[in-house]
Amino acid sequence: MSNETVTYSLESVLKEIKDSIKEVNQKMDTLQKDVNQKMDTLQKDVNQKIDTLQEDVNDLKVGQAKLTEKVEGMDKRLEKVENEQYTLVKAISDLQGFRGLIVPILIGAMSAAIGAIITVAIRILFLGNNP
Repeated sequence: MSNETVTYSLESVLKEIKDSIKEVNQKMDTLQKDVNQKMDTLQKDVNQKIDTLQEDVNDLKVGQAKLTEKVEGMDKRLEKVENEQYTLVKAISDLQGFRGLIVPILIGAMSAAIGAIITVAIRILFLGNNP
């Protein structure tokens, strides 16, 4: 090994340090710009996705409102059908009750007619043509 002594002037050492600091500052600035740019891009992507989600939520709300409206319409129609069904059942019941009355009325009318015919026949046979 040799015993060589290297001497530098203070000015040159300070210049080297300043240049190194300047270089580090430039790299830091570049890195900061890259980070800022990436953050801006990320923020735009997040905002776009949030906007898309909001549109989807709005579409779902509109769809839900339409479905609710259709269900309410179906409820009204079902209520109307139930009322009509009740009316028809009552009418059928009334007709069946009336049908039950027709048979006794017909039997009574036939009995009365037969009785009248028998009465007339007996009068004719026993009384003849004399009133």
